[in-house]
Amino acid sequence: MPSMTSRKVEQSRRLQQRAESMIPGGVNSPVRAFRSVGGDPPFIVRGKGSHIWDADENEFIDYIGSWGPLILGHADPGVLDAILGAACNGTSFGASTPSEADLAELVLSAFPHMQKVRFVSSGTEATMSAIRLARAYTKRKYIMKFEGCYHGHADALLVKAGSGVATLGIPGSAGVPEEFIQFTVALPFNDVQAVEHAFHKFKHQIACVIVEPVVGNMGCVPAADDYLVALRLITERERSVLIFDEVMTGFRLAFGGAQELYNIRPDLTTMGKIIGGGLPVGAYGGPSEIMNLVAPLGPMYQAGTLSGNPLAMAAGIATLKHLQDHKQEIYPRLETLSGKLVEGVAAAAKEAGVALCHNRVGSMFTWFFTQGPVTDWDSASKSNTEAFGKFFRAMLDSGIYLPPSQYEAAFLGAAHTEQDVEQTIAVAKQAFAAVRG
Repeated sequence: MPSMTSRKVEQSRRLQQRAESMIPGGVNSPVRAFRSVGGDPPFIVRGKGSHIWDADENEFIDYIGSWGPLILGHADPGVLDAILGAACNGTSFGASTPSEADLAELVLSAFPHMQKVRFVSSGTEATMSAIRLARAYTKRKYIMKFEGCYHGHADALLVKAGSGVATLGIPGSAGVPEEFIQFTVALPFNDVQAVEHAFHKFKHQIACVIVEPVVGNMGCVPAADDYLVALRLITERERSVLIFDEVMTGFRLAFGGAQELYNIRPDLTTMGKIIGGGLPVGAYGGPSEIMNLVAPLGPMYQAGTLSGNPLAMAAGIATLKHLQDHKQEIYPRLETLSGKLVEGVAAAAKEAGVALCHNRVGSMFTWFFTQGPVTDWDSASKSNTEAFGKFFRAMLDSGIYLPPSQYEAAFLGAAHTEQDVEQTIAVAKQAFAAVRG
């Protein structure tokens, strides 16, 4: 493993400069630009298992996993075989294929409240479609979201959205007229009284409440005890639609996602990431009573040429079948290994005298550079982002690839090993010296 300062950057730097001449910031998603952490972003050229390599042939243990989808690791043989097999028959048809129902059957088997599901091409498409559907079902205008929760870049949802917006210090987004967000109510996460007050203020006007049951976009922040239960009871009482955004948590925290873990059934669920096995995908689903409003059965229109793309369906089927067949081994192992990693790094910080708290649910986690606890956006925003940047760069220089933002969750997958974890903890002990320096 290279020393703290040995990472080569020449090729990645050259590729970044080339990209900047043609692509805004040289990136196609803002967090990749490393603006909040500094240094040269690596240009990744290949991956295998829990490791990736960049254009300068630096090797990293990867705790991003394409931001969550690669729960089985990079270049998983079963997933690759499925993609290649599907590609040999054609990459896209803009017509129905048998694999769409095959993947739908697997998804529905994991989520008891869902009777029908519609596939789209991204998480953003899934959440904006689910909200449109909730409005169609309730015939109401207002939607409720929570500060620090990111549900994609649809106009109405870029309100106190955490994640990349928080990382860049942008309060919302330019180009979003006030008229587009006037029906969006943004509340503090984990505050039941704020929810009750909003429902009183906008009585019989709130179409839906959308929430990440475990937030991943202000860092990993779990719901407080009974918070999700309260949301379920309030929305039932007020006849509003409860939407669980399980784009990150679906099939990661358990085979049935956060709703299996916490035993709570929402009205609608949005998904992405793991259900496409690393290819672009999204989905939303729920009971037939609501889903039958979607065109062509009902008046709520939503369409997409690449929705149900056969390559994404094949990758998703291979991934979910593997998780289904091995869930008794995979999920307990992820829990154990993630706990060892997160607590080991936290212990190293304490030993070094660095203020750090940690949140973890299953294989999602974040180390916050603050005394904590972190329970919402206000407490997350107290993190020392300068200290995080130093830690991030020191870890990267020694071959540990973490999310390049204090406000993004990290992920551990089935391909990670005990050796990966031990190596990461050992590197962290050195990296905290850089933070103190």
